[in-house]
Amino acid sequence: MVDLQGRVAVVTGASRGIGLGIAQRLVDAGAKVCLTARKQEALDAAVAELGGPEHAIAVAGKGDDVEHQADAIARTAAAFGPVDVLVNNAGINPVYGPMIDIDLDAARKIVEVNALGALSWTQQAYRAGMDQHGGAVVNVASVAGLRPAPGISMYGASKAMLIHLTEVLAVELGPDVRVNAVAPAVVKTKFAEALYAGREDEVASAYPLKRLGVPDDIGSVVAFLASSDSAWMTGQTLVVDGGVTLTGGV
Repeated sequence: MVDLQGRVAVVTGASRGIGLGIAQRLVDAGAKVCLTARKQEALDAAVAELGGPEHAIAVAGKGDDVEHQADAIARTAAAFGPVDVLVNNAGINPVYGPMIDIDLDAARKIVEVNALGALSWTQQAYRAGMDQHGGAVVNVASVAGLRPAPGISMYGASKAMLIHLTEVLAVELGPDVRVNAVAPAVVKTKFAEALYAGREDEVASAYPLKRLGVPDDIGSVVAFLASSDSAWMTGQTLVVDGGVTLTGGV
């Protein structure tokens, strides 16, 4: 099993879904974790699910708010010690439809949260100590960032930017800080529900593994990338998709 004893992590967008699944895996492997998301009540419930304040704390705020980011990292360090794992999972997709019709304010917000927010979190963590003691950053991208995804194209474009940021930061921050990404396909969460609700079997039939993902499928890969088991990996995007991209789907 992946060993993260002594590691301190921040996971963004972690009150439910993939983020909470990631946090659970990190805690199971021995890490202390700070969960961030917008709603304190949901975060408090997530902390209880992870075993309470001995294992996790929660700091509520907007994912693209620089002051919130700095506060979360400072409070994590005060509770557990310097942050050495950052998981950029927070993401939004408030619109559905052709990119040619997208409202530009909505497009800007998608990029601000999904790509620039991840960059800003990384800057904050790096400046708060990773530049001195090293660490690992894992960005949660999407298979929609690897090929066109009709209906969620701006979301996909923001994830393509995140994948590129992963590669650039891996070059810039090495050798002491590793930066990698995961690219999931459809995972059974509230966030992705519109993509499969009422037709899960039909959607899953396009996957060679014949099922959609669950949060733990992503959490296990993120834990690996955060650990010393992946010590010679940086700048990589691991596709975790049940094989669907092999069939031409997303």
